[in-house]
Amino acid sequence: MKKHIYIIRHCQAEGQEANASLTERGYNQAVLLAEFLSNIKADRIISSPFLRALESIEPFAKSKSVDVQIDDRLAERVLSSLSMPDWLDKLNETFSNMELKLKGGESSVEAQKRILEVINEILTSDLENTIIVTHGNIMSLLLKYYDNNFGFELWKSLRNPDVFLLQFTNNTCSIERVWEK
Repeated sequence: MKKHIYIIRHCQAEGQEANASLTERGYNQAVLLAEFLSNIKADRIISSPFLRALESIEPFAKSKSVDVQIDDRLAERVLSSLSMPDWLDKLNETFSNMELKLKGGESSVEAQKRILEVINEILTSDLENTIIVTHGNIMSLLLKYYDNNFGFELWKSLRNPDVFLLQFTNNTCSIERVWEK
Protein backbone atom coordinates (compact mmCIF):
# COMPACT_ATOMS: atom_id res chain seq x y z
CA MET A 1 0.00 0.00 0.00
CA LYS A 2 1.23 3.47 -0.87
CA LYS A 3 1.50 5.79 2.15
CA HIS A 4 1.36 9.57 2.13
CA ILE A 5 2.64 11.44 5.16
CA TYR A 6 2.33 15.21 5.18
CA ILE A 7 4.87 16.76 7.55
CA ILE A 8 3.87 20.27 8.58
CA ARG A 9 5.96 22.80 10.43
CA HIS A 10 3.69 24.99 12.54
CA CYS A 11 2.62 28.51 11.59
CA GLN A 12 4.25 31.68 12.94
CA ALA A 13 4.23 31.74 16.74
CA GLU A 14 4.86 34.25 19.50
CA GLY A 15 7.77 32.29 20.95
CA GLN A 16 9.52 28.97 21.46
CA GLU A 17 7.88 27.93 24.73
CA ALA A 18 5.53 24.95 24.68
CA ASN A 19 2.55 27.21 25.40
CA ALA A 20 3.46 29.90 22.84
CA SER A 21 0.40 30.76 20.79
CA LEU A 22 0.24 31.71 17.13
CA THR A 23 0.63 35.35 16.18
CA GLU A 24 -2.17 37.08 14.29
CA ARG A 25 -0.26 36.31 11.10
CA GLY A 26 0.10 32.70 12.29
CA TYR A 27 -3.69 32.37 12.70
CA ASN A 28 -4.14 33.68 9.15
CA GLN A 29 -1.54 31.19 7.94
CA ALA A 30 -3.46 28.38 9.66
CA VAL A 31 -6.57 29.31 7.68
CA LEU A 32 -4.53 29.33 4.44
CA LEU A 33 -3.00 25.99 5.42
CA ALA A 34 -6.50 24.54 5.90
CA GLU A 35 -7.45 25.79 2.44
CA PHE A 36 -4.33 24.21 0.93
CA LEU A 37 -5.04 20.89 2.63
CA SER A 38 -8.76 20.96 1.85
CA ASN A 39 -8.49 18.49 -1.06
CA ILE A 40 -6.42 16.02 0.94
CA LYS A 41 -8.13 13.05 2.52
CA ALA A 42 -6.72 12.85 6.03
CA ASP A 43 -7.14 9.47 7.67
CA ARG A 44 -5.37 10.73 10.76
CA ILE A 45 -3.80 13.91 12.18
CA ILE A 46 -1.02 13.63 14.74
CA SER A 47 0.42 16.72 16.40
CA SER A 48 3.09 17.87 18.76
CA PRO A 49 1.58 18.79 22.14
CA PHE A 50 2.93 22.35 21.77
CA LEU A 51 0.13 24.92 21.45
CA ARG A 52 1.46 26.48 18.23
CA ALA A 53 1.32 23.10 16.45
CA LEU A 54 -2.22 22.39 17.64
CA GLU A 55 -3.44 25.85 16.66
CA SER A 56 -1.81 25.49 13.22
CA ILE A 57 -3.87 22.42 12.30
CA GLU A 58 -7.09 23.29 14.16
CA PRO A 59 -8.90 25.03 11.25
CA PHE A 60 -8.25 22.05 8.96
CA ALA A 61 -9.15 19.44 11.58
CA LYS A 62 -12.42 21.22 12.34
CA SER A 63 -13.31 21.56 8.66
CA LYS A 64 -12.82 17.80 8.15
CA SER A 65 -14.17 16.72 11.54
CA VAL A 66 -10.98 14.79 12.22
CA ASP A 67 -9.70 14.51 15.78
CA VAL A 68 -6.11 15.55 16.41
CA GLN A 69 -4.05 12.94 18.23
CA ILE A 70 -1.34 14.43 20.44
CA ASP A 71 2.01 12.66 20.46
CA ASP A 72 4.79 13.90 22.74
CA ARG A 73 7.39 12.39 20.41
CA LEU A 74 6.62 15.20 17.94
CA ALA A 75 7.62 17.94 20.40
CA GLU A 76 10.49 20.17 19.35
CA ARG A 77 13.98 19.00 20.14
CA VAL A 78 15.72 20.65 23.07
CA LEU A 79 19.19 21.63 21.90
CA SER A 80 20.38 22.52 25.42
CA SER A 81 18.96 23.58 28.77
CA LEU A 82 21.54 26.38 28.85
CA SER A 83 21.17 29.77 27.21
CA MET A 84 23.76 29.86 24.43
CA PRO A 85 24.54 33.01 22.45
CA ASP A 86 26.16 30.77 19.81
CA TRP A 87 23.18 28.36 19.62
CA LEU A 88 23.06 28.63 15.82
CA ASP A 89 26.66 27.43 15.54
CA LYS A 90 25.91 24.60 17.97
CA LEU A 91 22.82 23.61 15.99
CA ASN A 92 24.92 23.55 12.82
CA GLU A 93 27.38 21.19 14.54
CA THR A 94 24.55 18.78 15.42
CA PHE A 95 23.80 18.22 11.74
CA SER A 96 27.35 17.03 11.05
CA ASN A 97 27.90 15.33 14.41
CA MET A 98 24.59 13.59 15.01
CA GLU A 99 25.82 12.20 18.37
CA LEU A 100 26.68 15.64 19.80
CA LYS A 101 24.68 16.16 22.98
CA LEU A 102 24.78 19.52 24.72
CA LYS A 103 24.07 19.98 28.43
CA GLY A 104 20.42 19.24 29.16
CA GLY A 105 19.70 18.67 25.50
CA GLU A 106 18.98 15.89 23.09
CA SER A 107 21.35 14.67 20.39
CA SER A 108 20.21 14.63 16.77
CA VAL A 109 20.22 10.83 16.88
CA GLU A 110 17.93 10.78 19.93
CA ALA A 111 15.47 13.29 18.46
CA GLN A 112 15.50 11.56 15.08
CA LYS A 113 14.81 8.22 16.74
CA ARG A 114 11.63 9.44 18.43
CA ILE A 115 10.11 10.99 15.31
CA LEU A 116 11.03 7.86 13.34
CA GLU A 117 9.08 5.80 15.86
CA VAL A 118 5.99 7.80 14.89
CA ILE A 119 6.70 7.31 11.18
CA ASN A 120 7.25 3.57 11.58
CA GLU A 121 3.94 3.22 13.42
CA ILE A 122 2.21 5.03 10.56
CA LEU A 123 3.89 2.79 7.99
CA THR A 124 2.65 -0.35 9.74
CA SER A 125 -0.91 0.97 10.07
CA ASP A 126 -3.74 0.41 7.59
CA LEU A 127 -4.14 4.14 6.99
CA GLU A 128 -2.99 5.69 3.74
CA ASN A 129 -2.91 9.45 4.44
CA THR A 130 -1.53 10.91 7.67
CA ILE A 131 -0.80 14.52 8.60
CA ILE A 132 1.89 15.25 11.18
CA VAL A 133 2.29 18.71 12.72
CA THR A 134 5.62 19.38 14.36
CA HIS A 135 8.58 21.79 14.55
CA GLY A 136 11.48 22.82 12.35
CA ASN A 137 14.39 21.11 14.01
CA ILE A 138 12.83 17.71 14.54
CA MET A 139 11.23 17.89 11.09
CA SER A 140 14.68 18.57 9.61
CA LEU A 141 16.09 15.51 11.33
CA LEU A 142 13.32 13.37 9.87
CA LEU A 143 13.97 14.73 6.38
CA LYS A 144 17.71 14.16 6.88
CA TYR A 145 17.03 10.51 7.66
CA TYR A 146 15.45 10.00 4.23
CA ASP A 147 17.75 12.45 2.40
CA ASN A 148 21.19 12.87 3.94
CA ASN A 149 21.66 16.10 1.96
CA PHE A 150 19.10 17.76 4.20
CA GLY A 151 21.29 19.64 6.64
CA PHE A 152 21.74 22.95 8.38
CA GLU A 153 21.38 25.12 5.26
CA LEU A 154 18.09 23.47 4.32
CA TRP A 155 16.92 23.79 7.94
CA LYS A 156 17.56 27.54 7.64
CA SER A 157 15.38 27.63 4.50
CA LEU A 158 12.33 26.25 6.32
CA ARG A 159 9.36 28.58 6.69
CA ASN A 160 6.47 28.85 9.09
CA PRO A 161 4.42 27.03 7.97
CA ASP A 162 6.06 24.56 5.63
CA VAL A 163 4.65 21.33 4.24
CA PHE A 164 6.55 18.33 2.90
CA LEU A 165 5.02 15.19 1.47
CA LEU A 166 6.72 11.88 2.15
CA GLN A 167 5.48 9.16 -0.19
CA PHE A 168 6.33 5.57 0.62
CA THR A 169 6.08 2.91 -2.07
CA ASN A 170 7.76 -0.51 -1.93
CA ASN A 171 10.17 0.48 0.85
CA THR A 172 11.28 3.67 -0.92
CA CYS A 173 10.56 7.19 0.21
CA SER A 174 10.30 10.27 -1.96
CA ILE A 175 10.24 13.76 -0.45
CA GLU A 176 8.60 16.80 -1.98
CA ARG A 177 8.09 20.27 -0.56
CA VAL A 178 4.48 20.89 -1.48
CA TRP A 179 3.71 24.22 0.19
CA GLU A 180 5.41 27.04 2.04
CA LYS A 181 4.12 30.41 3.14
